Amino acid sequence: MKSLHMLLRFAIVGGLILLLLIPLMLIRGVISEREAYRDEAYMRVAQSRAGAQTLTGPIRVVPWRETRQVESVDAAGVKKIETQVEESYWLQMPSSLEVEGGMQPDERRIGLFRVPVYTWKAKVRAAFNEDDYPVREGRVYGQPYLVVGIADVRGLVGSPKLSVDGQDLTLQPGLGDVAGMGKGLHVPVRGFNDPAGGMLAASAVELDLVLDGTRTLSVVPVGDDSRIAVKSSWPHPSFAGSFLPNQRAVDANGFNAQWSVSSLASQAQRQLRSSGDSEVEAVSVELVNPVDIYTQADRASKYGILFILLTFVGFILFELIKDLRIHPLQYLMVGLALAIFFLLLLSLSEHIPFWMAYLVSAVACIGLQAVYLSGVLRSRLRGLGFAGMLTVLYGALYGLLVSENNALLMGSLLLFGVLAAAMWITRRIDWYALGAAGK
Repeated sequence: MKSLHMLLRFAIVGGLILLLLIPLMLIRGVISEREAYRDEAYMRVAQSRAGAQTLTGPIRVVPWRETRQVESVDAAGVKKIETQVEESYWLQMPSSLEVEGGMQPDERRIGLFRVPVYTWKAKVRAAFNEDDYPVREGRVYGQPYLVVGIADVRGLVGSPKLSVDGQDLTLQPGLGDVAGMGKGLHVPVRGFNDPAGGMLAASAVELDLVLDGTRTLSVVPVGDDSRIAVKSSWPHPSFAGSFLPNQRAVDANGFNAQWSVSSLASQAQRQLRSSGDSEVEAVSVELVNPVDIYTQADRASKYGILFILLTFVGFILFELIKDLRIHPLQYLMVGLALAIFFLLLLSLSEHIPFWMAYLVSAVACIGLQAVYLSGVLRSRLRGLGFAGMLTVLYGALYGLLVSENNALLMGSLLLFGVLAAAMWITRRIDWYALGAAGK
């Protein structure tokens, strides 16, 4: 019966659509693999040069050692006196912190991948108020010192210049007893005379340093009042971290961003004092590429099944209206040609700009389909008609990719439009008559 033949036809086409999910999934796997290679390139640059940088400080540290007598009871019930010794440190954060500097961007190539790097020339000014550190029985304070946390000290270019109250001091590697700030530098400073406790004198600190890093730069707002300014000629920054800039300007010539963070709004001071392992709040800027080709290619491949479905629906309607039979193998060839577009897009976009890769891939696939369908449909005009339909679909997909904020809206409108067109074309078809014909 004709109706059984039609049902079988739909079942075969549905099976082909499911079968074509396999190459689409393989292509998405290739995209994920290439993205992993890109991330590996970032790691290789970070390992050989310097990774993402985080500046913490300067902070004043006063180490202390406390001895106390504690009464305890052993297993036999005998009381005894034990001497317990505890060592830690007292942290003083600056009352005001000003950090400013320019990031000189550059790129490193690892194979096909470009990794953004930078050189940051920073000037840091910090002011410390007098600080009355606590006096406790049995506690003895040691020599105070100043610490500056740097995530990857390999990125230091030359020797940083540090002055405390106008006196030049030489920084030493390491953070002393301080935990939770990664790596960094320290220098002993004067501040008090009484090891039993007393008052740390007010102090002004200036630090000039040049720091290399990869992609991301972060600054921890450790001051009671922290003001941070970063500028660069890189035109595509991404502002992240715990605080967005209060003022920023981004154009083709670069960016200029300024943060103003109060300790009342930040948990950074408490986090540094309370824990040595938790991630500390910071302001952050990342140098990103304007178009992430792997994200774009992955987003495009998600619409692959939609392309195949719409094309196959067009074939079925054509068969019904024109009474022209199309072999399942021809369906499969057209579906594979549609799937190969996404692999072409991925491979070309690694060598040329994404928009150009998209254009070349679309023209190649549309041209191939036009020539093939002209033979399948026994008419050059029909082949060109389907090629025009594919051109509209590829154009709509590119609009979805470049308009990320409106992708859902545009995708919904596209689906609605296609469904409306299919309903309009088939509105006068008598499906019962088609099924009954040829009984």
